[in-house]
Amino acid sequence: MSLLDPLDQQTLDVQISELLVATADSYDPQLDRRITGVLLMLRKQLRMDVVFVSEFVNGERVFRFVDGGDAMDLHVGDSAPLEQSYCQRIVEGRIPELLPDAAVLVARGELPDTGIPVGAHLSTPVVLPDGRVYGTVCCFSAAAQPDLQQSALACLRQCARLLARKVEHEPRASFAPMATTPFPEITGEG
Repeated sequence: MSLLDPLDQQTLDVQISELLVATADSYDPQLDRRITGVLLMLRKQLRMDVVFVSEFVNGERVFRFVDGGDAMDLHVGDSAPLEQSYCQRIVEGRIPELLPDAAVLVARGELPDTGIPVGAHLSTPVVLPDGRVYGTVCCFSAAAQPDLQQSALACLRQCARLLARKVEHEPRASFAPMATTPFPEITGEG
């Protein structure tokens, strides 16, 4: 059985595609609310405990959108050292974007123990049109999900494209993407 019901995946794909088209030429003031709705839908459909969008700022990972984070004590505006995050390792290509059981890598010493129980973990960079990495969109569950599939990652990548559009058109100065090495897997394949 697929992790995403085909109908659910189609609904999510349509919602993200509509948002991408709606934001193609200008900033939509309702976009924050709509992105939050997409993230909630994504978290539920992927059976994840938390989904968040982070921005990389001065060596920190700052949480810009968070859904489901209360149980893990993760909130919008919180930050943590980037180098201690899975996000940085994924952007640098040191670990895969899709981890059905990150706890195995923590036990082997290949990932840091963040103090938060992480089983299944998905993350992909938010790459701006000029190639700079803004941050990541991530989701995880405390439990492992051995049936996690590439289709889940494809949904996350669509969300990352939507977020890149949001940042590109964001009128506030609070979004300051950090230049980093371009992510090697951003090819439109998925």
